[in-house]
Amino acid sequence: MDEDLRIIISGGGTGGHIFPAVSIANAIKARHPEAKILFVGAEGRMEMQRVPAAGYKIKGLPIKGFDRTHKLKNFEVLYKLWKSLRMARQIIKDFKPQAAVGVGGYASGATLYECAKMGIPCLIQEQNSYAGVTNKLLAKRVEKICVAYEGMERFFPAEKIIMTGNPVRQNVLDTPLSIEEARMSFGLHPERKTILLVGGSLGARTVNRSVMEHLDLVAGTDVQFIWQTGKYYNQQIMDFMKGKELPNLKITDFISDMGAAYKAADLVISRAGASSISEFQLIGKPVILVPSPNVAEDHQTKNAMALVNKQAALCVKDAEAPATLLQLALNTIADDTKLAALSANVRKMGLKDSADVIAAEVLTLAGQNG
Repeated sequence: MDEDLRIIISGGGTGGHIFPAVSIANAIKARHPEAKILFVGAEGRMEMQRVPAAGYKIKGLPIKGFDRTHKLKNFEVLYKLWKSLRMARQIIKDFKPQAAVGVGGYASGATLYECAKMGIPCLIQEQNSYAGVTNKLLAKRVEKICVAYEGMERFFPAEKIIMTGNPVRQNVLDTPLSIEEARMSFGLHPERKTILLVGGSLGARTVNRSVMEHLDLVAGTDVQFIWQTGKYYNQQIMDFMKGKELPNLKITDFISDMGAAYKAADLVISRAGASSISEFQLIGKPVILVPSPNVAEDHQTKNAMALVNKQAALCVKDAEAPATLLQLALNTIADDTKLAALSANVRKMGLKDSADVIAAEVLTLAGQNG
């Protein structure tokens, strides 16, 4: 019965883990409104704010990653791991879940390890084309592994893999605005071609340099730009732009309505995070990817190349972006045939209703037959 259904969802650390986790929870609640869902995250990480804001309870573990620079600090890390495993075990005993979901991140390792030891069926969701350490360690202990890229059997047992894609933010898919209305919402001309530049919050530095070092190209084109600087860099950029009048350049620190921003754009410049790529696939948006070099196992480059190899995106290395990115973007947006081909190819890679498909698998594991 619905009131008896209890699910643990664990993981976090980045928005790329938290967005899918909340989407899966929402899909479970849509099917079973009375379901009890408990999140388990890592203390001090963004899930401790984002999950309650989405309407769910969360418990935090003191777990941290290993410090490769300061080896002596790892005694504390090991103690926190031991403490987190004990806390996870108690949380599981108290909550009594019928199934557990891991989305990656330190907390999901401890939580699903203990769930599996206690005989609770587990599912993990891997967002990237290169599997994270936590999910690789958990793979032998879980029943199902949901993935978004082909070829993941090089990391996981093939018989456990389900190709589901990544859940995405619903407002990205459901914007009611026309292209013209979306452009006007940013104060731009409704008919002119538009490039959207998004580098994430702290990952925007390279994308920002790519614009700041080539304002002559911006001034010399009719193409419009929506430039999300990231909050960390915004004041520096606003100071830099004082006295520079560029009416075709809309600068903002943060975009709350990404559905409108994507709709306004003919071409997007973005980092190669798994969640963003899944959004581009579902809306069929041409994109130039600039993989962040500051991520584990260089997984963003691997995400990007999965698209590039199918002619579904362009890619510029982080180190080369300040010199070449803006000119490549202007050349690409001027080529309607290229834009159409990128759009068609990236859309072919999209997998719809990912959260619902994953939720059905979770409910089957919990004995609810989806």
